[in-house]
Amino acid sequence: MRSFAGRDILSLKGFERAEYFRVFETADRLAQIARDRRSSDLLAGKILVTAFYQPSTRTRLAHESAMLRLGGQVTGFSDAKMTRAGDFYQESIKDTVHMLEFYGDVIVMRHFEQGAPAEAAKWASVPVINAGDGWGEHPTQVLTDMYTILKEKGTLDGLHFVLVGDMRMRTMHSMSYAMSQFDITASYIAPEDMSLTDEFKKEIDELSLEYEEVEHIDQVIDKADVIYMEPVVQPDYTKSRDERTGDVGKTPSNYQVTRELMKKAKGDSIVLHSLPRMDELSEEVDYTRHARYWEEAFNGVVMRMALLSLVLGKME
Repeated sequence: MRSFAGRDILSLKGFERAEYFRVFETADRLAQIARDRRSSDLLAGKILVTAFYQPSTRTRLAHESAMLRLGGQVTGFSDAKMTRAGDFYQESIKDTVHMLEFYGDVIVMRHFEQGAPAEAAKWASVPVINAGDGWGEHPTQVLTDMYTILKEKGTLDGLHFVLVGDMRMRTMHSMSYAMSQFDITASYIAPEDMSLTDEFKKEIDELSLEYEEVEHIDQVIDKADVIYMEPVVQPDYTKSRDERTGDVGKTPSNYQVTRELMKKAKGDSIVLHSLPRMDELSEEVDYTRHARYWEEAFNGVVMRMALLSLVLGKME
């Protein structure tokens, strides 16, 4: 297995099965620190630099919380408009990263351009972690998702995933790569204009992922072990900021998960959503035994603790 020390975390494409378990084992070893709401000195003297060119709640704060829990420090920006990268100068990623690498020991970047974190990694002498790049990927979120499923189900093999939402989403891409490393079957449910592209289907075919495309969640809810959701009412992820103006469309019923729908599901099936949500996931589901998206919030901190400790060479 490749060492994680000094390594960039940019994509789950090519991420090997054994590497998932290495990250999960590290998360298990560190979870008690977060559970007890205490700090350690594992990353004392280390600095995390956050470079967020798009809005974020969970991803940015989970990385920051993870670094602080491990005794490190945090600097960076959460609004590129307040930097020279986002004002009159429109500083290039190369020039910005050449500065950021001197300010810390690891860079976490979210960007509206697909491939931007990979571009940053070309110029950075410190590890770069992709916190979401346009419609590209979101590896740390999906590592969190898979860790949550493993903790809840006890396995990642032999499960049926139902994926509902916009298949252009970066989480759906990373999740598809992740599923291919396990004995998982998948059902994809999306509006036609948000469905899997022919190019991406070719990729997952080459990875031997067993999957189908269906029109309505009602068709597969009874065989789902995991319902993995994203909205179909989406902002434009190729923009640095896409603010709502006026009313937005409603989610059609075939892409909605409600308490009534979950009555048809397996008793031990779980619902995951990276959040934020709109009307695709009813708040009524929060109060069922199926909801696991709040557990994801805790696991998101633990997963980032694991990744930071690994890439900084403290948990090899």
